[in-house]
Formats: sequence, structure tokens, C-alpha cells
Amino acid sequence: MGIIDVRNLNFSYDETSKTINDVSFSVEKGTYTTIVGHNGSGKSTVAKLIAGLLEKEGGSIVIDGLELNIENLYKIRSKIGIVFQNPDNQFIGSTVRDDIAFGLENHCVPQEKMDEIINTNAEKVRMTKYLDHEPTHLSGGQKQRVAIAGVLAMKPDILIFDEATSMLDPQGKDEIKKVIRGLHEESGLTILSITHDIDEVAGSDYVVALDGGKVVMTGTPHEVFGDEQKLRQMKLDVPFSLKFARELAKAGVKTDKHITMEGLVEELCRYRSNM
Repeated sequence: MGIIDVRNLNFSYDETSKTINDVSFSVEKGTYTTIVGHNGSGKSTVAKLIAGLLEKEGGSIVIDGLELNIENLYKIRSKIGIVFQNPDNQFIGSTVRDDIAFGLENHCVPQEKMDEIINTNAEKVRMTKYLDHEPTHLSGGQKQRVAIAGVLAMKPDILIFDEATSMLDPQGKDEIKKVIRGLHEESGLTILSITHDIDEVAGSDYVVALDGGKVVMTGTPHEVFGDEQKLRQMKLDVPFSLKFARELAKAGVKTDKHITMEGLVEELCRYRSNM
């Protein structure tokens, strides 16, 4: 059993059709798992069900050994941090510092400890020099980094990103994807990212692919991207970096199993140095 264990999960917003239909998957502790699917596939609904923001109609959700129910809801929410799509909807304070402090104040963290926590988590998302800035003056990517810092300050065991890059420009998307990868590599947090960004999926450890409220594929990025026919049926594509790697292979250039652009560049540099 993983730190997140979902079994036979069912949910619907109305009586006409099931939004989530008998969904089962596990997320292992310390992994970076992505849930991918086109719009309407049910991926964001799954995130909200896991975070206890929606009530399931059937099946079970177990978080770190605790069944998600009314009795355990508070304990489970203390283990989970969630970052949503629109960073503007997540700001509370008049400055970045105030915003990161908001959750700490609600948990009655003493002021003498609060400053250190704020500074530590601002540094993790590279926002230290903006602590006294007004959030309205920040870019979309910077706002989302502040939202992440505010969640990290609460010391969650699991960090859920619900389409956290979907409303950002390309630069902002790259910023947040780098932050997510950095958090996973440096802190060992369990990360569950709901996304339609194929390049982000390529950089994750494990993938759950949803279509029509059902799980249609699970596995590593290589395993999932290896079934291009099923991906096309789901209206998804393979990453450019993987297409490029395959073309290199056809030309006789062997690369290791790195799907991300960063991994591919590293592999090409290694190949060039050995020529």
C-alpha cells in the first residue's frame, strides 16, 4: 500500500453520468506521480477527492494508513498541501511575507519561530527578495511560487498540484516545473501533480492516465509514452524530447532512457564528449 491508495473510487456531479468511474491507483511515498488526461477526464476531480474537498460516492481513499472519512479528515488534511490553478485566488496577505505567514498564524505558531519558517520556505522557491512586495506586483509564476511557499510552511507530507501551471505563460510554467522537480529531489516530498503538460509528465516517476473518468494506463513515463496508439485515442501526444530521441536512434545515435529535454541535452553532451 502506498502513501496514497485509491480503490474503486466513484463520484458524479449529477445523476446523468459518473465523473469518476471505479478508479484505482497507488502513489508510493517519496515519488513524483502525475495524473494526466484531456479536459473532462476527471483528473482534477480525483485531486479534490483525495484532498477531502469533495465527498466520494463509493470506494476508498487511504492516506498514509488513514481511511479518508469524517473522523480522520482533519488529520489527513494536515498531511496534504494543495496548490490550485489560479494563484490570484490563493492570496490572503498584503505582502508575500504576510501570505506565507497566514497558515502559520492559524496554527498559532509563535512569532519568534514564524520568521525562520517564512524565510526558509521563501528560499526554497527563490522568492526571498520579494518577501516585502505586494502580491499584485508579481508575475504569474512568482505568485504561484509564493502559493507553494505558503503550503510548504505547513510541512505537509504530500504536495498536490492541481493544474498549477495551466494559467501561466511559458516562462511561468518553466519556473514552476523547475520548483516542483527541485522540491522532489531535495526534500523527498511525495508529489502528485494533476496536469496536461506532457513535458512535466515525462519528468515524473510514475503516471496515471485518465480518460472518461477511468484509469486507462499506468506506469513509468516510458511505459505510458510507448503506447502511442492509446495516447492518440486519449488526444494526448508524446513529448518532443522523446520524438527527437527516437529520430536520433534512427540515425544511429544511441541515447539513454531520458525523456525530458534536460536529460536529453545531458545525454547528447555526453555523446559529443566521447566522439
